[in-house]
Amino acid sequence: MNTLPAPFEERMKKQLGSEAPAFFKALQTEAPVSIRLNPGKYREIHSIPLPGRQTSAVSWCENACYLAERPVFTLDPGFHGGAYYVQEASSMFLHHILKQLLPARPVRMLDLCAAPGGKSTLAASLLSPESLLVSNEVIRSRAAILKENIIKWGHSNIVVTSNDPRDFRPLRETFDIILVDAPCSGEGMFRKDPLSVKEWSESNLQLCSERQCRILSEIWDCLKPEGFLIYSTCTYNPEENESVLSWLLRTFEARSIPINHSFDSITPGEADFPCYRFYPHKTQGEGFFTGIVQKQTASSGLSRKNKKQKFSKPEPLPGYLQNYLLRPEQYITYRNENITGIVLANHAEFIRQLEQSLRITYKGCEIAEINNRKIKLLPPLALWQGLNRKACAVYEADLKTALTYLKKEDIPAIPVKADWLLVSYKDIALGWCKNLGSRLNNYYPKEWRIRMDLNTDKHPES
Repeated sequence: MNTLPAPFEERMKKQLGSEAPAFFKALQTEAPVSIRLNPGKYREIHSIPLPGRQTSAVSWCENACYLAERPVFTLDPGFHGGAYYVQEASSMFLHHILKQLLPARPVRMLDLCAAPGGKSTLAASLLSPESLLVSNEVIRSRAAILKENIIKWGHSNIVVTSNDPRDFRPLRETFDIILVDAPCSGEGMFRKDPLSVKEWSESNLQLCSERQCRILSEIWDCLKPEGFLIYSTCTYNPEENESVLSWLLRTFEARSIPINHSFDSITPGEADFPCYRFYPHKTQGEGFFTGIVQKQTASSGLSRKNKKQKFSKPEPLPGYLQNYLLRPEQYITYRNENITGIVLANHAEFIRQLEQSLRITYKGCEIAEINNRKIKLLPPLALWQGLNRKACAVYEADLKTALTYLKKEDIPAIPVKADWLLVSYKDIALGWCKNLGSRLNNYYPKEWRIRMDLNTDKHPES
């Protein structure tokens, strides 16, 4: 790791006192590696063909564990199939928070700063199937990565958007839960991201704090009365953490919410309200901060209701495509140019309203591309947890073939009469191939393909 900025070192010595030497020593060690499984694709963590040796569980997150070393995840087909997500362990504390906050009824949740998708996929695994998650990222390049990870996770009750927080203003009192994992100075990632060390400055801390307050002020009216706002950063300084939450509590009608836990390694925040700090010398993870507030009253001013829109009645999904859905009666079809997809019927009207204000990059599940009578099955259908596998001809590939497929290279034809083959590795779907008789046409997305040289000797399971 690069030499730490002297002002940062002085700050942390004052902040941690006698614990500072242990903190700085921890920053010189290798960051722990942790993964969180997809419970919709594996029921038990012990059934996962892990891409490395499991050492221990992540105590505040079910279905998550540490690995003894960092394998080459790119060479594990399960990684590409959404069997698990590689996520920093401290940030998985969101699992414990949501387990306490989520009501028994369906909710609408917004993950405002969602890329690359770790917290959104975590939330998706906890939300009820009748709930809806809006996963947003303002930066277009990062929004594309978010969309890919959401598709691979395989849930259809998610809408991916790419908007600035101010674009959400018309959606007053809309969300039961809003997560703001705010852009920050990234001090908590110093040992994993050398660039964040180089970019650190006292002036940048101030800019980050001002931006965080702006984001919260622009999104606050979107929260329902009695709704929860979860605020988090991956930095240590109080200016971006306790001070921002203190400003929020002073500015709006809100109260701080404690999270019940028994994890001794979590440090209480430096405030007169509940908040939580994760330090690498105390927890097996990176730097992280979080706190929760609850909205007490309705937003100021009159709530602007979206005008009733007259939407055309959706066409039914063709019968030959309905066979691919486990529960076709739960969905409504949409068409976007040549793309045919589905969204949950109970959220269809709300999603249409969202489209009046937001730039939606993905919704529900894209099923097929239809040009005249030509049908091309789309990758999200293969990765979707609602896929009816019994309607598919499954090609269970070995490791070499699976990696060849993920590299988007030709794979040999197999003696199967079906036109479309669902390529699978250890029961995890990867995508589609079209059987042309003499060869299989590889329909894995070009932008997702493996670009590194394939060397199965380096595979984590070898």
